[in-house]
Amino acid sequence: MFTYLFGGALAGSPQAYLQEVLPGILAMTVLMITMYTGLTLNRDIEKGVFDRFKSLPIWRPSTLVGPLLADAVRYTLASTVILVLGVILGFRPRAGFGGVLLAVGLLLVFSFSLSWIWTSLGIVMRSENALMGASMMLLFPLTFISNVFVVPETMPSWLAAFVYVNPVTDLVTAMRGLMHGGVDSGAIVTVFIWSAVLIAIFGPLTMWVYTRKNT
Repeated sequence: MFTYLFGGALAGSPQAYLQEVLPGILAMTVLMITMYTGLTLNRDIEKGVFDRFKSLPIWRPSTLVGPLLADAVRYTLASTVILVLGVILGFRPRAGFGGVLLAVGLLLVFSFSLSWIWTSLGIVMRSENALMGASMMLLFPLTFISNVFVVPETMPSWLAAFVYVNPVTDLVTAMRGLMHGGVDSGAIVTVFIWSAVLIAIFGPLTMWVYTRKNT
């Protein structure tokens, strides 16, 4: 839809725009899905599922880490659907299948780290609606105020300033480079740094609030 609405105006043709916008659409779609990690956790807590885990001889953090890792399957399936539709519409990654795999792998790493935020919120928030509202308050500016649809150079300076420090901008830049053969090592390193920071902060925080809630 975005390809045919904006392609002619932004890139000269829908096909040319598709090559640039699809990596961004892929990133935006998967990042939006990450909030369901927290929603599922919140629902399980409200239903008392986690109370049953207390009596089982299992490693306590596995009840959090396991679903986070399992969600990687969900992200992979969503990525596959977007890419298949893109190829049908005319998306042709110049770096080939290998470049696409690397781009999706980078997306999975960042999505996993972002999921820790929703996991911590899923534990402390009282309802799914509250969690969804909080998630959208963060995800909406991260995904839409980025370079997913247009390049920052065309934006007002005050808006571009946010776009340039937005981690999603670096993620999309890195994915485009990997898919089309123009690897941006700086963007890739920045994505890994952001991922490490998110896990370093929200990993221990999630474990702390989970332990406190279950003691």
